[in-house]
Amino acid sequence: PGPDPLIPVTHDGGSRPVWSRDGRRLFYRAGTDNRTKMMVVEVSTAGGTFRVGPVHELFDRRYLGTAPMRSYDVALDGRFLMAQEREPRPQPVTRLHVVLNWHQELKRLVP
Repeated sequence: PGPDPLIPVTHDGGSRPVWSRDGRRLFYRAGTDNRTKMMVVEVSTAGGTFRVGPVHELFDRRYLGTAPMRSYDVALDGRFLMAQEREPRPQPVTRLHVVLNWHQELKRLVP
């Protein structure tokens, strides 16, 4: 807030930003819901001026989006914790269990 001008970090957009623990990098997600690129930009406040360095792509994966919250965090050592979305593998049905008189079995198990 204040009279200072806005300084764009990216010209391609992004979402769910998070600062590194030391405050020198800004991480964010870019891309579509199906494919997400993790981006990072170096920032500096030397001399009281906010400066933005070039944007770098860290990796490109399918990750679970949890709107409105971000679904990742960055540890002190720079490693990521992310919820990865995987394609469900179809499992063939090989068995079918039928429980007769299930209410009696429930009474037995939960007195």
